[in-house]
Amino acid sequence: MPVAHLLRSKGDQVVTIAPDATVAVTVAALGEHRIGALVVSEDGRHIAGIVSERDVVAALASRGAVVLDEVVASIMTKDVVTCEPGTTVDELMAWMTERRIRHVPVVLDGELAGIISIGDVVKDRISELETETQTLHEYITGGR
Repeated sequence: MPVAHLLRSKGDQVVTIAPDATVAVTVAALGEHRIGALVVSEDGRHIAGIVSERDVVAALASRGAVVLDEVVASIMTKDVVTCEPGTTVDELMAWMTERRIRHVPVVLDGELAGIISIGDVVKDRISELETETQTLHEYITGGR
């Protein structure tokens, strides 16, 4: 199944933050939207980086509270793993597992088209297994 299927069900909204926003503003945005990562972008379409809760915690642990006044560009991950709408969910799961990442932006024609989290992948997989279980149950019981 392609990633585009996940985007159709969850939507293509991506919360972004400018590279010159402070880490404190970033933390507030993560909390406000109840999400684990923000795409760092000047214009909301092109990816400059990604910043996750994990990046914030690592920066706080190494540099202390002073990091909250720094710009998010100083702590973001610059080498962003992305996928395309045609990437399969199985491929995406493998990348997430191998690279220990939980959020992958979806890019179409060089522009941000959505974001997929590990939670989105798990939710889809559970739904797929429930459907399969229901189908097998109906088959076994003869549709009764």
